[in-house]
Amino acid sequence: MKKNNNNLLNWIFETFAIRISSHQKPFWYTSGTIGPYYINTHFLYGSEKKAIDLLSFIDNEKENKLTCPKKLLAKTYENYKSDDIYKGVIDEMCHFIKNNIELDDVDYISGGERRDWFFSLPISKILKKPHVTIYKDLDTVITYDDNIEHLKNLNGGKVLHIADLITEASSYERAWIPAIKEKGGQIQWSVVVVDRMQGGGELLLKNGIKSFSMINIDANFFKEVLAMGIINQEQFEMINEYLDNPKESMANFLKKNPDFLKESLASDSQDSKRAKLCIEKDIYGLKGNILE
Repeated sequence: MKKNNNNLLNWIFETFAIRISSHQKPFWYTSGTIGPYYINTHFLYGSEKKAIDLLSFIDNEKENKLTCPKKLLAKTYENYKSDDIYKGVIDEMCHFIKNNIELDDVDYISGGERRDWFFSLPISKILKKPHVTIYKDLDTVITYDDNIEHLKNLNGGKVLHIADLITEASSYERAWIPAIKEKGGQIQWSVVVVDRMQGGGELLLKNGIKSFSMINIDANFFKEVLAMGIINQEQFEMINEYLDNPKESMANFLKKNPDFLKESLASDSQDSKRAKLCIEKDIYGLKGNILE
C-alpha cells in the first residue's frame, strides 16, 4: 500500500477538502444517509469560497462551449501562479504523472464537466498536451495553445483523463469513456486526486484504463491521519466501522443514539430534510424503533 504525500494530506485538511465529523455527530448526506466524512476535492483550488466561485464562473460560461475552456484555463492558471496550495497540488500531480506514465505515450489530456476541469486544464498546459474538454452532453472541444475548436477526430489518440474524484466511476462509464471513443480515441490512463475506493478503479481496469490516485480513502489513509493528530481514536474507530460496513455501522449508531435523529428532525438546517428522507426511505430499517 502506498504511503500518502504528507503535503497533500495537510492541504486537504487545511482547505477542508475532507471534513471529518465528531464520533457523536456524523454528517447527513443528500441521499438521506449518514457518515463520518465529507469529501470536496475541488476545495484544493485554495479554499471553499474560491472553489464555489469557480463553479459559478463555469456555470456562467459553459453554454458557450468554444470559449469556456480558454477562459477557464486563464482563470485557473492565474490562480496556480498566486495560490500556494493550488500550485502545490497541481505540481504534485504533474510530478506524479511524470513518475507513473510515459509522457511521450500521451497524446491528449481530458477532463469532464465540471470539477475535473479544476485540475485537467492547468495540468494540460504545464505538460504541454492538447486538452479535450468533455461536457455532460458528450460534446467535446479541443484546446491547444491559442487554437480551440469542436473536436472532430482523435485518430486513435491515447488519452489521459484527469479528475478530482472517483467513486464508482459512473461518470466515466456514462460520459467520459463514450465521448472519447466516439471521436476515435481511447482513454488509457486516469489520474484522480482522491479515490474513494468504492469500485471505480476496478471498473476502469475492466475498460482497459490504468487507474492512478494521489490519495486512497481507506483504513491506511485514516491511520496516517490519526498518527498526524488530525483525528482522535474515537473518530478513527467510527470511520473504521463505517469503512467495513457503511449501512450496518450507521444503523448501529442510530440505535445507540436515538436523540441524534430527533435533534436532526427538529433542526432548522438541511439536516431536517435529509433526516426525513432517511425515515421515509427507511434506509436503516429502524422505522418505529428509534422515534417512539
